[in-house]
Amino acid sequence: MKKRLGIISFFVILFITFIVIWNYSYKKGLEEAYIPIKEQSLDFGIPSEKGVFTRAEFALDYLNMPVDEAHQRSLETYYDNRAYPGAPPSIPHELLKGERGIGGKACLQCHQNGGFVDKFDAYAPVTPHPEMINCRQCHVAQNTQTLFAISNATKIQAPKAGVNNALPGSPPMMPHGIQMRENCLSCHAGPAAPKEIRVTHPERVNCRQCHVPDIREFADVEIFTRTNNHQNE
Repeated sequence: MKKRLGIISFFVILFITFIVIWNYSYKKGLEEAYIPIKEQSLDFGIPSEKGVFTRAEFALDYLNMPVDEAHQRSLETYYDNRAYPGAPPSIPHELLKGERGIGGKACLQCHQNGGFVDKFDAYAPVTPHPEMINCRQCHVAQNTQTLFAISNATKIQAPKAGVNNALPGSPPMMPHGIQMRENCLSCHAGPAAPKEIRVTHPERVNCRQCHVPDIREFADVEIFTRTNNHQNE
């Protein structure tokens, strides 16, 4: 009798298990099919393309703006204001009164859209990332009053204008990184742009359609010499 009850109990458990599994499978079958979306890494050589169009509304203004020959910046002054090529530029002027902390909108009053500043007799450079208002987190005031110890450190050579073409006549490549510098027109257009790198066609706002990062690798090779190993008969 006990054996018969055990067998019946076993089949009852199997039947209940079947009902549970079938009910679960039936409900899953009624759900809409979908493909799970995996997040892809955006760590490419070029950041988001939208950054290059940030100042596109000023492109025609830059095109029609006359060049002020008396107040032009050069690549020499551009790099002199940096500890090394690619470093954030230092602040070459006195800070506004009360602007002793970090952040705020005091810097953006001049550097968001540029303009001529009578106090410094120069055009204010335009920042390529005005959304980052903690300016003094990266940009520090110049301090040249201290003594510097002489060292044998090698100075990094800054990129030069006019030598970045992959082929003769092709558009110049970008000789620098573009992280936080996605907005091309902020540095390459307008009166505050260094004269050597001021673009002649700011109205073509899709800069990266023709200009690509310079990722070429160079290797030193020996001078090729042809030798004649054939002996005269």
